[in-house]
This record gives sequence, C-alpha cells and structure tokens, in this order.
Amino acid sequence: MRTILGSGGHRSTTVTATLGSLLLAGVLSGCGSGGAGVDGSEGSGTAAQVCTAGDISYGEVDEEVAAGEVDEEALVVYSGRSEDLVAPLLDMFTEETGIELSVRYGNTAAMTAQLLEEGDRSPADFFLSQDAGALGALGNAGCLTTLPEETLDLVEDTYRADEDNWVALTGRARVIAINPELVSEADRPSTIEDVLDARWAGQVGIAPSNASFQSFITAIRVLEGEDAARDFLEALVSNDVQSYEGNGDVLAAVDSGEISMGLINHYYLYELAAEVGAENVVAENLFLDGGGAGSLVNISGAGVVSGSDRGEDAQALLDFMLSESAQSYFAETTYEYPMVDGVAPPTGLPTLDELEAPELDLSDLDSLSATLELINEVGLT
Repeated sequence: MRTILGSGGHRSTTVTATLGSLLLAGVLSGCGSGGAGVDGSEGSGTAAQVCTAGDISYGEVDEEVAAGEVDEEALVVYSGRSEDLVAPLLDMFTEETGIELSVRYGNTAAMTAQLLEEGDRSPADFFLSQDAGALGALGNAGCLTTLPEETLDLVEDTYRADEDNWVALTGRARVIAINPELVSEADRPSTIEDVLDARWAGQVGIAPSNASFQSFITAIRVLEGEDAARDFLEALVSNDVQSYEGNGDVLAAVDSGEISMGLINHYYLYELAAEVGAENVVAENLFLDGGGAGSLVNISGAGVVSGSDRGEDAQALLDFMLSESAQSYFAETTYEYPMVDGVAPPTGLPTLDELEAPELDLSDLDSLSATLELINEVGLT
C-alpha cells in the first residue's frame, strides 16, 4: 500500500496554474480550422454506427436539462462534467479554432440517458463523461463512432475502449482516506475487505449516491460477481457504515476525526488542501495494492457521437482535450491523472504505472442500473 499524506511537512502538495498560461503557451495540434465547421464525419473514424433511440440502459433523463435548447448550428457538446470545470477549456478551444460550441451540461448518467433516448435524432456531436461506464453504455448502443488510430495511440490500451470508440482524458483512483490520529500504522487497511473489520464499526464513511462509489461497486460485480458485491455491501451495513452526501463530505468527516476512514477518490484530498492549506489537513490517502476493486482507476473520457455531421470538428475537440496543455490543465486544476505521456501527474501522487489497478475493460462498468438496484436492496439509499 502507498500513503500520500495531507498534513504540513508531508508529501501532499497543491498546485496552481492559470488556464491562459497553460493553454496559450502551446500550439494545439489536430484542431479544425476556420470555424465554419466541416460537414461529414470522415475525421472521426470509419465505422458506420447507428445509435438506436429509446433503449435507456444507463441512468435516467433529467427532464429540466433535456428541455434546454441547444444551437444546432454550432458543435453540440453533451457534458457530464461540470460547467465550472470544463467551460474555460471549451472557451479556449473556440478561441483557438473558431469553432463555436453549444454545450448541454448535466450529470453523466442523465446526459447518457438523454443521448440513448434520442438516438440518431440527437443534436449531440461530442460526449464528455466523468465515468467509463457511461461511455461503455453509449458504445454498446452504437452511439459513438470509431476513433482514428492517431488519437487512440495517445492513450494507453487500459484507458480506452476495446472497440476504439472512446478514450480516457483523465484517471481517477480509488483510495481509502484515513485519519492517522485514529488509525495506527499497524492497523491501516491493506485490502478493501479490511474496512469491514469489527474494530471499524461506525468508523467508515461512504457516499452511496455518488457516481464514483457506484462505479466501485460495479467493479466488484464485474470482477468478483453479484454475490461478492452484495456481501460487501451487506457487510458495510452490518458494520454501521456512515453515509454522506458526497465524497467531499466523507473526507471532511475523516479529517475532523468524526470517523476514522472513508472510501473516496484520490483528488478530494488535493481539493481540501487547496482550500484550507496542506498544513491544515490531517487526513491521508491510502492507495491499496493487489489489483482488486479497491485499486480501481476509473476515468473521465470522451467520444464522437455517431451520425454527427460535424465529425471532423468533434474530432478536433477530442484532440484538443488530449493536447499536452489541456492535459496539464486537468492535472493541475482537478488533480486527476493525465492520460498523455509527458504530462506529469499532480505532485506527490504515485504514477499510474505504480498503481496496481485491476485488469478490467472499463466499458464493462456500464451496468449502472443493476448496481443501483443492489445498493437500494441493502438499504443504502
């Protein structure tokens, strides 16, 4: 196991950078020119795909978001990542290329459900997701087109679709956040099952409504089977697991000593350190070895919507997101792992190669509905 510490004088540090200095410094390759747009999708792969409407296998449509208008004269982006995070990047893309964007923002599950409901009638040209399972669901439904080899080659095989229809933009590692004042060195978990020990009754926190926790449970289902996932959840409940609204709330409870540990993603510790100062953070990140679901590295990623008549422009946007400057922005703003060689991860993190992530086709995390049903059945909703 590897520990990244959060308090003053330890290894955890914060990084700040301005968007302009990161992106204006480089020449972005692969972007469309002129801004008038390019009809046809020859720039985004060769496979003919049909996105069949009506089969919502992932998430539920947010009717309020769906009712919002988009400008179909622009390149239409469906974003499952927040506007605060990605709008500056998208604005820079337009500034660099002249390609106008119309963006529909919502949570990833809702945006996925909307595209699945719309099928080939969707105005979407580009899909941005914070979860691999959503991209897997869209790919399985024929809603994402095959990407060109030069784009695929930028990302390690583990972090792109086996069917070549999406690529990761960033990596998001699962960790156990611990309070070292409550968890001794000798007692630190070495496997995810260790958090189920009776000594930690009432001392473990989760955010069951959070997408990252749901993906973690989906990974258990995929790697170990339905019974193993149910057993794990039931053991959490039996051990008086503490439920919180979000991962940030879990980390705050760990840091304050309200609980001893929590199951979250790695970057929340960095966000807390940026907010209050690393010297004021008590909590630590514990990275598990062993290649199981507790070591999951999920991704944010993107793909070009099949049937788009702006395929070349959508491909230009994807290439922009994989540019060195944009990847540096993600690493230094969200503290997530970059996917492109040569871009350093946030200071103090183990590299992706050092993490023992499970051998898993991330597209197989697409069975969200079954996971939500299981979480509900054990009483965690």
